[in-house]
Amino acid sequence: MEMLEKAIKKYQNKILSAAEVMDELIRISKEIVASDEEAEHLGLSDFEYAFYTAVASNESARELMQQDKLRELAVVLTKRVRENASIDWTIKESVKAKLKVIVKRTLRQFGYPPDMQLLATETVLKQAEMIAAELVC
Repeated sequence: MEMLEKAIKKYQNKILSAAEVMDELIRISKEIVASDEEAEHLGLSDFEYAFYTAVASNESARELMQQDKLRELAVVLTKRVRENASIDWTIKESVKAKLKVIVKRTLRQFGYPPDMQLLATETVLKQAEMIAAELVC
């Protein structure tokens, strides 16, 4: 969604021509298909894959942890976030703080690189908020 919004903004700001926007849309669609194929290959649901991309986007995490461990981490994160997220969790700071602690503990439990835990925690929570927003729509 972000990639699409960026392409539209660039077009509206006359940075991209109509033909360049079409090229950008084709590139985005190819990325979506590739990510769907990767999620299927890993045996992850859409939600699990969202968390997988959040934790696997870190170079040092990919080097330190193997793909299977990152996959398992994503599954556990999905389960724990679902168990602890209330309907209005994105509004209530106390619930948000509890989820943040749960995510940090889970990352630590799986041996996620300490130098990147803060960024991964924020990314996972952002993914969770976007998933929650999609479910409401």
